[in-house]
Amino acid sequence: MSHYVEAGNLRIDASLHALVGEEIAPGTGVDAAAFWQSLGEIVADLGPENRALLDKRDDLQKKLDDWHAQHRGRAIDIAEYRQFLLDIGYMVPEGGAFQASTMNVDPEIAKVAGPQLVVPVDNARYALNAANARWGSLYDALYGTDAIPETDGAERRRELNPVRGARVVETAAAFLDETAALAEGSYADVTEFALEQAEGARVLSITLSDGRRTGLADPSKFAGFKESGGALSGILLRNNRLHIEIQIDRDKPIGRAHPAGINDVILESAITTIQDCEDSVAAVDAEDKVRVYRNWLGIMKGTLETTFDKGGAKLTRKLNADRTYTDPSGEPLTLAGRSLLLVRNVGLHMYTDAVTTADGGEIPEGFLDAMVTCLAAIHDLKGDGSLSNSRVGSIYIVKPKLHGPEEVAATVTLFSRVEEAGSSATRSRSASWTRNGASPSISRNPFARPASASFSSTRASSIAPVTRSTASWKRAR
Repeated sequence: MSHYVEAGNLRIDASLHALVGEEIAPGTGVDAAAFWQSLGEIVADLGPENRALLDKRDDLQKKLDDWHAQHRGRAIDIAEYRQFLLDIGYMVPEGGAFQASTMNVDPEIAKVAGPQLVVPVDNARYALNAANARWGSLYDALYGTDAIPETDGAERRRELNPVRGARVVETAAAFLDETAALAEGSYADVTEFALEQAEGARVLSITLSDGRRTGLADPSKFAGFKESGGALSGILLRNNRLHIEIQIDRDKPIGRAHPAGINDVILESAITTIQDCEDSVAAVDAEDKVRVYRNWLGIMKGTLETTFDKGGAKLTRKLNADRTYTDPSGEPLTLAGRSLLLVRNVGLHMYTDAVTTADGGEIPEGFLDAMVTCLAAIHDLKGDGSLSNSRVGSIYIVKPKLHGPEEVAATVTLFSRVEEAGSSATRSRSASWTRNGASPSISRNPFARPASASFSSTRASSIAPVTRSTASWKRAR
């Protein structure tokens, strides 16, 4: 049976209370007692609306069930059905145009199109693997998957299959031809990469097997390089804002066998990852929530590590460092070594006994997620660690399964209250947006109430951040 600690007119599982007070809050400038007081106020003020929204879902579901039961076996008249959905409030009339302003949004969300992963944050190994999946070996991906058919001697084997290996090199060269084409010839014919000086900048000079010298068809795709011992060891290309690193190492078996010394081609891949507290995890009690929050804290502080056995050897996994290069003008260039991370909180329908009201009632789990995941993210925003997630000082929270404008409005209110709860601890701006049914709340530093963001809905209700003041989380001086 859980042991509870009373704080903020709430009953908090002792292990969760200790996690917040001893591990998450220290270093944030946020007082743990004020944190629980603010959560208690949010539960008291917004809890009834959350329940009312769920009751409305149940009412809509009953009306839908009854309608389908009454029309069983009949063809559905689309116009009639649409009117029914409007009449019961399942659909709402489309309103006028609206605007939602954002600021301080990282380019991985604002400008760059690329893969996104979803990973259960309660599993440290998986969470780290996903965070580190920003960069991956094209050679490994081609060799180890069915992207290359296992025909004519090219089957996958534990030991290197030279036939399959040759096809990997051939396929990678074709990929480079497509994404960063040469002015003449093919990457399959390259025997040497070199740098030359032109108009105050380095340019890529490439020698082909017939002795011709060429360069990139689009020289702007040359983004940087690496050198080791005075020799060129890496070439950085850019295509559609994503990067490709050609690694050169003639001392390794693969590079030694390649005419130009190419040992691997590394692709920038999963540019964002959702660390999931919801669908992909089974966090059903306080012990589970503590594990979820502790892993998220470790990621936000850049300290999460895990050790595991693989093939009889002990391996330690941790967050990858950033990648460093020299750009064509000779200036240092640093690229993120990890995916930009979002955290998915649970939906409105989830309740938890990890924290209860004073009389023992479960609270909306999404309220707890919002407060704790934002508190942990302050460590990233303060920039005290060697690694960072957001480079513009933002937190990205995915709020899933919002059914209609009223639920979106309730979510905006929730995150406005979370921001207000620590408005004197940090400064921020926030906005809300919807993508594929999920509404991530984006904050510039957590907690502070939006100073100028305005929201108006195209649907039935207006969406506006609340302005009610709440207890400050900042420690009294």
